[in-house]
Amino acid sequence: MADVKKYPGNLTVFVFLTCLVAATGGLIFGYDLGISGGVTSMDPFLIRFFPSVYHKEKENVSTNEYCKFDSELLTLFTSSLYLAALIASFFASTVTRVFGRKWSMFYGGLTFLVGATVNGAAVNVFMLILGRFLLGIGIGFANQSVPVYLSEMAPPKLRGMLNIGFQMMITIGILAANLINYWTAQIKGGWGWRVSLALAAVPGAIIAIGAFVLPETPNSLLERGHEDAAKAMLRKVRGTDRVDEEYEDLVIASNASKAVKHPWRNIIQRRYRPQLTMAILIPFFQQFTGINIITFYAPVLFKTIGFGNQASLMSAVITGTVNMVATFVSIASVDKLGRRTLFLEGGIQMIICQIIVGTLIGVKFGVTGAHIDFSKSYAGLVVTFICIYVSAFAWSWGPLGWLVPSEIFPLEIRSAGQSINVSVNMFCTFVLAQVFLNMLCHLKFGLFYFFAGFVIVMTTFIWLFLPETKNVPIEEMVSVWKKHWFWGKFIPAEAPPTATIVAA
Repeated sequence: MADVKKYPGNLTVFVFLTCLVAATGGLIFGYDLGISGGVTSMDPFLIRFFPSVYHKEKENVSTNEYCKFDSELLTLFTSSLYLAALIASFFASTVTRVFGRKWSMFYGGLTFLVGATVNGAAVNVFMLILGRFLLGIGIGFANQSVPVYLSEMAPPKLRGMLNIGFQMMITIGILAANLINYWTAQIKGGWGWRVSLALAAVPGAIIAIGAFVLPETPNSLLERGHEDAAKAMLRKVRGTDRVDEEYEDLVIASNASKAVKHPWRNIIQRRYRPQLTMAILIPFFQQFTGINIITFYAPVLFKTIGFGNQASLMSAVITGTVNMVATFVSIASVDKLGRRTLFLEGGIQMIICQIIVGTLIGVKFGVTGAHIDFSKSYAGLVVTFICIYVSAFAWSWGPLGWLVPSEIFPLEIRSAGQSINVSVNMFCTFVLAQVFLNMLCHLKFGLFYFFAGFVIVMTTFIWLFLPETKNVPIEEMVSVWKKHWFWGKFIPAEAPPTATIVAA
């Protein structure tokens, strides 16, 4: 087994540029997260497609502030994308494995572009939801392939930093969407929402064109039988000819991968139990931090707690900016402090903020949700703690929720494992998007306590069960699990990689 210190660890210009282009796959996910909530807070959009929500919102001030946006059709518009992404991720697993990472990214960008066109031209709810499904397919493919691509291209010592480029692009997409929503909401004539939805074609085109020109990873080339091309690419990405030891490890992993005819059957073997557990629970926990609820319902949420229409959109811009800036903390520290430190610190910070925000909202609205005007200072206090919460997520569960699952799977089940990661993430996002407004209506300010409880559980889980993975070569990750106090019992002591592989 190779030592990480023997692997070339320099960041070449070639690797930086390829990872930068690949990371733009996060733009489509981020743009959609940011654009959805802003559009659904625009009156012209609601009047055209969801008039019952608009009229309920405009009722007299005695209306329960917690419940005025509760609409199953409105939440279906938002959450249908994530159902499509869930289904698409399973197909993306096969495409990523058989045809390569870059073509999965290309197809994701192209489908997202078509979905944006349909949404921008929508004349009825059917077209809106059809467009959302196409967007979801694009996101399912991109989210499946981009983190894996980044982890395979990056040198072990810099894998965390380069992989988090994906999360950075998500935050840039969110911020861009918030700024665009703020601008389009002021367009006279009530068609600004079309601009917001149609501009999703831009990030779709960026990742489609970028993926078309990207090289394939050495791991994927080997997995598909292109040995000479794989070694040449490994030399290029490492910037040196001294890659024999790393290449040998890749060949061993590739041979194990080729022996696996049914990765979905293999992934449930006992030897892969640690990775499978993380691929299910990390994306589950990531969504139950409550962050996507804050992100794609931020304008609605701020509107609900007393901000005006433009003020609510500007508040979303503020949180989007905090999200992007705080992600740099993770980029700078993840390969130094490690994954566990960021997970644990971020979790504690989120718990405190959620309890405070829930209490601040509860003091004003109580359990009845009666309309009470917020003073500027009080509203500012709410936004401040939401921003502190968002910053904690941005340097912990946000980037690490994508990084850790993408780096822990051996090559033979990597595509299947990442597919599980994406599908669980999308399923939880779908469920939460579908029920959030109803939960807000019934749990009221207690919704923030609900998510705080989950963060307590997930922080404890990380503390007990996640080993540190920084600086470990991606094809040598099994050594981390062997040394763990709990997971070590699941890993065969000296079994070769192909020892228990299920053949056709």
